[in-house]
Amino acid sequence: MDPLVNTVRPYAWGSTTALPGLLGVAPDGRPQAELWMGAHPAAPSLVRRSEGDLPLDAVIEAAPAAELGDTVLRRFGPRLPFLLKLLAADAPLSLQVHPDLARAAAGFRIENAAGVALDAPHRSYRDDNHKPEMVVALGAFEGLCGFRTPSECAGLLTVLGVDELALYCKVLRTQPEEDALRAVFSAFLAPPPGLVAAVAGAVARAARREGPHRADFALYDSVARAYPGDAGLLAALMLRTVRPAPGEGLFLGAGVPHAYVRGLAVEIMAASDNVLRCGLTSKHVDTAELLRVVRFDARPVHVLRPSPDGPEDVYPAPVDDFRLSRVRVVPGGPAAVLDAAAPHILVCTRGHVRLSGPQGVVPLRPGGSAYAPAGERVVVEGDGELYRATCC
Repeated sequence: MDPLVNTVRPYAWGSTTALPGLLGVAPDGRPQAELWMGAHPAAPSLVRRSEGDLPLDAVIEAAPAAELGDTVLRRFGPRLPFLLKLLAADAPLSLQVHPDLARAAAGFRIENAAGVALDAPHRSYRDDNHKPEMVVALGAFEGLCGFRTPSECAGLLTVLGVDELALYCKVLRTQPEEDALRAVFSAFLAPPPGLVAAVAGAVARAARREGPHRADFALYDSVARAYPGDAGLLAALMLRTVRPAPGEGLFLGAGVPHAYVRGLAVEIMAASDNVLRCGLTSKHVDTAELLRVVRFDARPVHVLRPSPDGPEDVYPAPVDDFRLSRVRVVPGGPAAVLDAAAPHILVCTRGHVRLSGPQGVVPLRPGGSAYAPAGERVVVEGDGELYRATCC
């Protein structure tokens, strides 16, 4: 078990204060959007060992069986199958979906055959893997996840009082669910001139009026202000607003449209870069491919609450690429003994904890993290909270 030195990604939507506040350092005025913990080749964590700081991907590549264990190596190959993050949003992230395994493999193969470079800005599939993800709020958190029902969409749009929306509302009220959502979502991503501006103005006015949707319109208004003139606002109005309480989570599977808007959270995902965007971004937008992947149904994205499993509270996920749990310890209370046949990464989010393993002790304060290879038992003591990422 070794401490990790991690990279902070300075994306424009990041908060300038949330991560520094958690880490106990002074803000430098620049956005600090995500702290990455894992072996992603774009920003691998450094493992602090006696011989120096070593990139985690190189450590795994040098001894995959010892680091990953036989089960993970057979299932996923010689790579860490998950990436853990601390996410700190102060503006909306892109409106996006992720593909399933079959579509990821096909899309990757097609772009390779077309000669599109892996690092090309206009590339949509950078690997052949799916990208399920889970986010757990650490404080106030807001996002947009999954479609409203067609009738709910029509009701919300009607409140805006924009005459040009009437035709879309008629489709939503008269067509079957999948057909209605597909038709209106697709049309909103290629709107007629003037519609985005008219809706943005109506959303701003609705956000100032008393009414049952005022909080939702305030959220949509923040989207409109962050990305003026972006058609993603129209598509965003079709998505449910979600506000998980601290310690509650969301799981986003393939085809679910979503955009996190603001807040601090723990995020875990499969090791993939496959993101299909349709708006609210300056990055590559691939609307045609996104529309092939989107799941046009109004099943709600349920808020997840963890279930006790020994010393951990485990967040349920229908994939084996990752497993996320929360561990809390108190002074004088029992230590949490964590065994794992797979590698694990632990990050402290509150208080102070002490990790003990065969090779010694690693103290952690908020934002601090450690990596342990497969088969290494970790004993957690102290007064605080940590999240543990592993797999299988």
